[in-house]
Amino acid sequence: MTETISQQLIISGVGGQGVLFVTRLLAEAAINKGLPVFTSETHGMAQRGGTVLSHFKVGEFLSPLIRPMQADGLLALKAENLVAHRNFLRPEGWSITNASNDIDIPKDLTVLHVDADSIAQSIGNTKAVNLIVLGFALAKTEQTIGKKETLFCSKVDIEDVLKHRFGGNNKMLDASVNALTAGYNA
Repeated sequence: MTETISQQLIISGVGGQGVLFVTRLLAEAAINKGLPVFTSETHGMAQRGGTVLSHFKVGEFLSPLIRPMQADGLLALKAENLVAHRNFLRPEGWSITNASNDIDIPKDLTVLHVDADSIAQSIGNTKAVNLIVLGFALAKTEQTIGKKETLFCSKVDIEDVLKHRFGGNNKMLDASVNALTAGYNA
């Protein structure tokens, strides 16, 4: 019997962090697995460093927007976005947040954090925070949060999407896979 996949994610950051890129990677991974997918994003102020918010649903849904207290997970590419968008998380929801060790984590949330900014600097790719957070999420949701909360796709699925996107550009492909792996191993 095939397990029904149903997952709602909020991906949040600021303009230039690659929120939309991560959303597209996840959507392509879902499509490659034959899963129905919806995405919707707000990015009007992105060019000015404003907030970019993406709604991502995989499974049998009728609309792309996620209502407050319905998201399974939040990928926050900036620590401030955890507080700003936590209202989307259901009570059992989780967040993977780009933050240093000194963030104040609300006690009522399952929050795992990775200092993606520092990792990005250490690998010489400061624009790779998005892929580092995604890699960390792929590893940690299964290891720490539990099977029920595992993302619908794997690191290999995302690598396949990256290979398809950057097939002829080995430099971009290598940098992207390296960032994803750095987050996964963090």
